[in-house]
Amino acid sequence: MLSSLFLFFLLQQATPRTIAIDERLAADAHLKIGDRVYLSATPESRSPDTVIIGAILKRSNDPAEVARSEYRIHMHLDDLQSITAYGDRVDRYAVATPNEAATTRALTKINSAAFGFDAHRSKDIAIGTSKTFQVVSRFHKAIGVITIVASAIFLLCIMLLKVEERRRDVAALRLMGISRRTVMRAVVIEAALLALLGSAMGVGVGWIGSQFVNWYYRGVYRTPLAFSLITPSIVTLAVLLSLVLGISAGILASLRLVRTPPLVLFGR
Repeated sequence: MLSSLFLFFLLQQATPRTIAIDERLAADAHLKIGDRVYLSATPESRSPDTVIIGAILKRSNDPAEVARSEYRIHMHLDDLQSITAYGDRVDRYAVATPNEAATTRALTKINSAAFGFDAHRSKDIAIGTSKTFQVVSRFHKAIGVITIVASAIFLLCIMLLKVEERRRDVAALRLMGISRRTVMRAVVIEAALLALLGSAMGVGVGWIGSQFVNWYYRGVYRTPLAFSLITPSIVTLAVLLSLVLGISAGILASLRLVRTPPLVLFGR
């Protein structure tokens, strides 16, 4: 019985432990599951540990990790302690709690346990590490506002030009007894249709651009993170905004036209 236990212990010691590596490391080093690798704290270490790659992990969708170029290895805690010679100490660890009240109690107990313990909510850390993305988001919003204002002015100019081209047609309709309200309604309906057509083309171009952006930057950073999204709320906002701007431009252009006497529109 003792000899069989001793043999089992020797076999356990002889079998290498397993690790999980980042998919970027696997791709760059041409590694696959089942390969044997050596782990050591420094390249000059004389007694590296032999381990087997047991899993290849995909990168998470964390924006804070997009620009980081380091590789990641997941290993057993005792193996990590022996390689780093760090002892029974950790720099940071994560604790899962069932609800917000439990999180608050855990924060209080951990922070009051001893000097040097700092507990933070994961969402607070995410906000702190995502300041760069918040600045980029504000910058994009500013560009969006400028683009909307410029497009509104451009749309108004187009409607004014189109209405000016129909001066004689509108004058003829007015002399035939067509009311100003009917003329305005026709111009506004045309502007709304143009706005809908333009918004549909814009959504299509935006979707194609979004796919290209995701394809390019996912390849650059090798991450599944979505850099550009076309959501139903964005499409709804774009269509409604286009309709509002188009109808407003149609109303302004038609008001300028119907307030002019028909003979003046004929140039007399």
